[in-house]
Amino acid sequence: SLRQSRSRARSQEMIILDMEQGSDEWLAARLGKPSASNFSKLITTKGEPSKSAGKYITDLVAERLSGEVTSFYTNDHMARGTLLEPEARSAYEFITDSEVLEVGFIVHKSFEYGCSPDGLVGTEGGVEIKCPAASTMVGYYEKPASLVTAYYQQIQGCIWLTGREWWDAFAYHPTMAKHVLVRVERNDEFIEKLAAEVEAAVTEIKNQVEKYQ
Repeated sequence: SLRQSRSRARSQEMIILDMEQGSDEWLAARLGKPSASNFSKLITTKGEPSKSAGKYITDLVAERLSGEVTSFYTNDHMARGTLLEPEARSAYEFITDSEVLEVGFIVHKSFEYGCSPDGLVGTEGGVEIKCPAASTMVGYYEKPASLVTAYYQQIQGCIWLTGREWWDAFAYHPTMAKHVLVRVERNDEFIEKLAAEVEAAVTEIKNQVEKYQ
């Protein structure tokens, strides 16, 4: 089918690096590369260039020149989310009756940008797992779409880089009975704009690195 051939063509664009997320090896693979978790710094949910692009590009140039990772902000909730992720992944697998394949870092064949998905699902999909604070979870109960809006650029970035057709946004809390699950379909129009911003950022990073090396 057309969908399968599109998916096959896209899958040839990516290289899966099998490593543990958060490891030194993983940090080294991402060094100086735009990655999906930060695509919101390059493009808005409306598909317009983001005002934070300049600062993000500077950080990535600095990583390439120094060989050191820009320290990223973590708080108690984020640390808790990392600890809860395996439990959340199991809950998602149970609810959806699917198996989640864990991967390290997926890099574009150019080795210039990539993504670190929370998991690939079957041949068509993937999952983004969040383990928010209880109050945030209540907000997602009231407005499930806000879960998607908060991570839209990251989700579409993962869809783009993995050649998938859909991505599930899944919010999990260990002591709250209700979870939030929203399926996000591939948006080719947005992905085209996203790809243009990422490619422009890569060109700018390369130019600056050459200039200052």
